[in-house]
Amino acid sequence: MIIAQEIKLKAQRRYADYLKSLIIGETIFPLDIPGNKAYNKSSMDEFRCEIRDISKDSKEKKGFGYSIEYQTVKTKSLGSQDLPVRVFFECEEDFVRYIAKLDEVKVFKQNYKKIIQLIPKLKTWVELNPLKIIEHAANWDSLLKVCQYFQETPRPNLYIRELPILVHTKFIEQNKGILRTLLLELIPEYCDIKQTNFENCFNLKAHESQVRFRILDLQLSNQYLLGISDLAIPLSQFQSLTLPIKRVIIIENKLSFYIALTLPDMSNTIVIFGSGYKIAELKQVNWLNNVELFYWGDIDAQGFEILSQFRSYFSHAKSILMDKITFDLFFEQDSGTLSIINGENHLNNEEQYLYQLVKSNNWRLEQEKITVEHVNKVLHADVNI
Repeated sequence: MIIAQEIKLKAQRRYADYLKSLIIGETIFPLDIPGNKAYNKSSMDEFRCEIRDISKDSKEKKGFGYSIEYQTVKTKSLGSQDLPVRVFFECEEDFVRYIAKLDEVKVFKQNYKKIIQLIPKLKTWVELNPLKIIEHAANWDSLLKVCQYFQETPRPNLYIRELPILVHTKFIEQNKGILRTLLLELIPEYCDIKQTNFENCFNLKAHESQVRFRILDLQLSNQYLLGISDLAIPLSQFQSLTLPIKRVIIIENKLSFYIALTLPDMSNTIVIFGSGYKIAELKQVNWLNNVELFYWGDIDAQGFEILSQFRSYFSHAKSILMDKITFDLFFEQDSGTLSIINGENHLNNEEQYLYQLVKSNNWRLEQEKITVEHVNKVLHADVNI
């Protein structure tokens, strides 16, 4: 026989249907709850226990909730008994009070009416997404202000915080997910749906990624940059950099990037802070195809996977300080992060061997564990400084 807990779960699953019925002006009541009404035939005690369970949360007991229809049936084992043949909610109040949504539904009714009144074009979206209205219940005044602005100005070409909308300064940044959904519904002809970046999708100025790098050639720094050697510039400016650079070293670890201050003077050379998988942004820098390119990452699964990714952009890139000798000298039994990446990669045989070794054992040798003396020794030998 269906139990009270099952009735509760099935009622909760009909909540979205109920909300949609409010929007389209229909009713789902009386609302029947399907379920097995067969009784336990083993004993009268068990039968009575089943009846007590199903009736404990009923409207008859609590004054609200589901109603139960009974039918007198003559049974073989228990004689004549009143058996439940139907479980249902008679009206909206019984249903909403039972699932404890009175306050939530009150706010929902206010919000969906407000949305349709202010932006009628969202009516279909509202009907299809009633739970989204619940999820963002406290934000609809501000969400609608943003939507109305973009309807009037679909190509703002401003930074988000420059938009003349009377909402909290961080509101749009904190609600990009729901705003993306709404704006794609409202102004699809002005949106670039292929863009995952909110700003690019909706004709806003994007805060451009910065490339952090150090110039290791003192003469070059003095000649072109007034002696400045540590810089962070927008990616677009880095793409068009015209310095006479012949060699680039990518360093993944920020501490190791700072240690680059101690590296020897290297002619026509810069060091770039790669910042993990953000290295993907460098594939847009075409002039990297024309320089010697070195990558230095942690000796762990992720380090080699980032190296492989980088080499898929620049096949001539070489790894440094990611070899078995370095690993054996400085490994201190540190654990890494498990990797689930499989398939082909862009590693050479030596790199592939060490990658599989650290991946299978979940080992990690971080860059900062390697001494400056060893770094300089390898640079002299492998980079020919």
